[in-house]
Amino acid sequence: MSVPAIDPSIPPSGPGCVECEQESGWWVALRRCAACGHVGCCDSSPGQHGTAHWRATGHPLMRSYEPGQDWWWDYEAGTYAEGPELAPPLAHPLDQPTPGPEGRVPPDWRQQLHR
Repeated sequence: MSVPAIDPSIPPSGPGCVECEQESGWWVALRRCAACGHVGCCDSSPGQHGTAHWRATGHPLMRSYEPGQDWWWDYEAGTYAEGPELAPPLAHPLDQPTPGPEGRVPPDWRQQLHR
């Protein structure tokens, strides 16, 4: 069965990266899968769970899950993309810092970035 690249009716999986939350990890920025709502961390984050989700599922399109950002990325094409309005919320809570979550970001986080 083929999964559609975008399902705008599915809400995000939560306020943070699913895998980082399970591992008590931290992230730099968040990405939201347009097919299933999975929230994963960006490629600068230690876990790189957004890209890992694409590789595991084949869901090619994601949208930034950061407040004030509305850009899309197509993993298959390796380029920016466009998409429809997704189910709310469109970003993590405003009181959640970036990087986050509060209390789990190490003081030397900049030295731990993937570039």
